[in-house]
Amino acid sequence: MPASGVSAAAIAARLSDIGLPTRVEEHDRYASVQAEVPESLSADLWREVLEVVAEADRFGLLATSQNDRTLWAVVHKAVPTTGDVGGPSYQR
Repeated sequence: MPASGVSAAAIAARLSDIGLPTRVEEHDRYASVQAEVPESLSADLWREVLEVVAEADRFGLLATSQNDRTLWAVVHKAVPTTGDVGGPSYQR
């Protein structure tokens, strides 16, 4: 598993420990974590949640008019530092 997947899995595990059901997905350029957030989450638990997702490269909260709230976090995969990064048509 790429480092981004390991980081995303660690974030998901910590959110699960707080009591939020999570899912992790691998994408081409990043790994993502999503968690459903109940309305009854206390202020103390929100602080813990924010500490956890602050380890991600990006995070946010999607709230709908039906009171559904999904927390998301993204961990980017490392960009290659060697090789033909610019691609075959890249000119210096």
